[in-house]
Amino acid sequence: MTDNLWIGQPLWMYGLTAVVILLILILLIRGSKRRSARIRREQLDPRRITIQDIDHMEGAEFERYLYRLFSELGYDDTYKTKDSSDFGADLVFTDRLGVRNVLQAKRYQESNAISLDAVQEVYGSMRYYQAQRSIVLTSAARFTSACETLAAVNGVKLLNREDLIEVIEDFKSGHYEDAMDRIEAEAYTKLSPWTEYRDQTLRSPGRDRKAEKWLRNR
Repeated sequence: MTDNLWIGQPLWMYGLTAVVILLILILLIRGSKRRSARIRREQLDPRRITIQDIDHMEGAEFERYLYRLFSELGYDDTYKTKDSSDFGADLVFTDRLGVRNVLQAKRYQESNAISLDAVQEVYGSMRYYQAQRSIVLTSAARFTSACETLAAVNGVKLLNREDLIEVIEDFKSGHYEDAMDRIEAEAYTKLSPWTEYRDQTLRSPGRDRKAEKWLRNR
């Protein structure tokens, strides 16, 4: 009886039916993948989480993920700070040399650039947490020029998306020491452009000559 219903039907009916079945299969597969990704994110298991999972995380999820990752790497005294009053740091941990670190996590899309606010906040948190070293770690690919300059002058370590991926891969492959080497590598540093003008007339690019002219004309 059912077979008879299809006898004599126009060809477009067969094509439409095939398309509908294909769309249903695609939706089911996508739904299954999304459920799997959601479960991974909820568990935040660093052995299963990928950079693609991280790209779909909220900021608080990313912080909890890093908390678990750093704890399982073996860092002593690893703490996640409170969301509402972190004073500029999301994680506090002690590295292999016994140095206390503060870390700010920035869960941004790859195309975004991290501004100097991140450096200002994490550097400012060091005294509160009695830390000797500060880090900004992000899922974004780059930092702004101003951010890089301020970080270098203050010795703040910057870890971008490429660094994060390397840490994840080292952890998953059991190369914990390599992951910690990357995290603990010395920050790029440079002198402030104001340093050389400390005892002479300031010619720094940061000097506001318009304000000086305005003051002279008062």
